[in-house]
Amino acid sequence: MSSQSPGHFRDQISTLTDDGKSRKWIYPHVIKGKLYQYRALVSYFFLTLLFAAPFLKLNGEQLVLLNILERKFVFFGVIFWPQDFYLFVLALLIFIVFIVLFTVVFGRVFCGWACPQTIFLEMVFRKIEIWIEGDHHKRKKLDEGPLTGQKVFKKGLKHGIYLAISFLIANIFLSYLIGSSVLISIITEPVSAHLTGFIAICIFTIVFYLVFSRMRELVCTVVCPYGRLQGVLLDNQSIIVAYDYERGEPRGKRVKEAENQIGDCIDCKLCVQVCPTGIDIRNGTQMECVNCTACIDACDMVMEKINRPTRLIGFKSDDEIKNKQGFKLNKRVYAYSGVLLVLIAVLSYLLIVRSDVKTTILRAGGTLYQMREKEKEVSNLYNAELINKTNRSLKFEIVPDDPSTRIQYIQKSDSIAYGGVAKLTFFVIMPQLGLKKYKSDIGFKLVSDGKVLDRFETTFIAPIND
Repeated sequence: MSSQSPGHFRDQISTLTDDGKSRKWIYPHVIKGKLYQYRALVSYFFLTLLFAAPFLKLNGEQLVLLNILERKFVFFGVIFWPQDFYLFVLALLIFIVFIVLFTVVFGRVFCGWACPQTIFLEMVFRKIEIWIEGDHHKRKKLDEGPLTGQKVFKKGLKHGIYLAISFLIANIFLSYLIGSSVLISIITEPVSAHLTGFIAICIFTIVFYLVFSRMRELVCTVVCPYGRLQGVLLDNQSIIVAYDYERGEPRGKRVKEAENQIGDCIDCKLCVQVCPTGIDIRNGTQMECVNCTACIDACDMVMEKINRPTRLIGFKSDDEIKNKQGFKLNKRVYAYSGVLLVLIAVLSYLLIVRSDVKTTILRAGGTLYQMREKEKEVSNLYNAELINKTNRSLKFEIVPDDPSTRIQYIQKSDSIAYGGVAKLTFFVIMPQLGLKKYKSDIGFKLVSDGKVLDRFETTFIAPIND
């Protein structure tokens, strides 16, 4: 697969110097080929969505909200409270299975095309760096050169802009956690009134600044666990960014108008120069590869210049390279797809039957039935708790399914505030004549504005009529 000697094949990670004692900074050469342009369009779409989502409203709620402190989660206008935690866990499980299935089929494409880390680094911070410091040669020369006034100016300007953008990202990130309305209050009101929020923004600003100015590709190669899963998830059928070693080897310089007995790879190393993680894609599948397709654009440009077919590097599987076989669905894909469909079906059903109000009713502890000899009735004492999961306050009424059953309230409430809880204590009274068993199931409807919001059941105990 490679013309390199075994002693030089992946004997160290790309971000370390030869002695392994210090970090080697990467200065990727940016080539704006077709795939780069497509990736830029996808990135701008996600950036727009990311910055706009906290300020878009649906059903009166923020489009996406992950308020861990108040245990309130909103997805596309639907509110989920702690009582819906099982739905959140199921949705998270579906997302994990989908990522696994997607990786089995397409490798790490998500990292190169949709991951916020890659999008911000390559399409925002890298562009600013190139604009201020120049191309990869000029950036490297500037870093290695002496401290001059021009260097101080360029570095100061770059890092000043980095801090400003990190501050903006921190605000947007916080708006997903506490809500855009609270964020606006923190911004517009005195700092003393929202000291905790201001400190949080400052901390997030520093974190994002360090991630995009210092950590950079180390987030993908060292911190993120997703890349390490590739070795487990990928197989010979997975479609990944790969070098066609059958066509490219043995690599070497090509001579015009001469018969060449070598492969198509001219060993220009441009695929290495453009890689944002510093790897040589010709060494095969590697954990550091984020499938950003920069090497595909670079190689295609070279192939066009030497009048050879493009896609020496491209989206290929190992079987396609070795055996010239196209993609085929295997047992793992079928298994993951089956699990994913079952989980989606279960979540869809639970969302459909999910009620707007969660009602819990229990018989009062330590009580049995009470006889009402005068009315020839039996009563049981109950405690009920109602949780409003809608985005508005509700007026409600509890209606027994059995018309002969009536309710006598001790502690009554006929409304629930937004996100609030109503607690009730009441007697359920039934005619003794109609009771044939010691324990009977009784049902109720929770009605608001003529609409049934929830149905719930409990047991009613009474003496057995002889």
